[in-house]
Amino acid sequence: MSFRNFIKFLIVIMVVTGCQRTYTPKPEGYLRIDFPEKEYRLFDSAYPYTFEYPVYASVIPDTDKYSEPYWVNIDFPDFDGKIHVSYKKVRNNLDRFTEDSRTLAYKHTIKADALKETLYNNDTSNVYGILYEIKGNAASSLQFFVTDSTRNFLRGSLYFNVEPNKDSLAPVITFFRDDIVHLIETIRWNN
Repeated sequence: MSFRNFIKFLIVIMVVTGCQRTYTPKPEGYLRIDFPEKEYRLFDSAYPYTFEYPVYASVIPDTDKYSEPYWVNIDFPDFDGKIHVSYKKVRNNLDRFTEDSRTLAYKHTIKADALKETLYNNDTSNVYGILYEIKGNAASSLQFFVTDSTRNFLRGSLYFNVEPNKDSLAPVITFFRDDIVHLIETIRWNN
């Protein structure tokens, strides 16, 4: 084989092997989410309760066929999420309401990695409750209830209109946890 033929052979080999590309897909990533500044306004109406909610949300009456008076949804359109808020009048049935809330929160443990309960006691405002933080791929990652233990009971649960994915939803859930804590801390009874 002459030097010229060797060079031609080498060029052909380089062209053939150099044109072959192996495709390695990029790992799936998540979009960056720009969160708005925390700012709140008062939900003050003829309802038996008031609270402060974020300015990037809207409070709308729950019009579902199963809804009851004083039920609302706190809608977060930019995040495709809602806090469903239900209200019940206490008439010697507080134990049932608190147990129902606990049961509803613990139903999500099938898909959960962990469940954390945080107690809230505000003697000045007569507001007592529990925040349930459900870690993992649960449909509702944050639920709570508050009561004055004699007349009023309010329950809330955060849902997003997406398939649960703990990795992609984690920053959003953390962001909304602060809003739910603020809501709990600013609840006042009107009766």
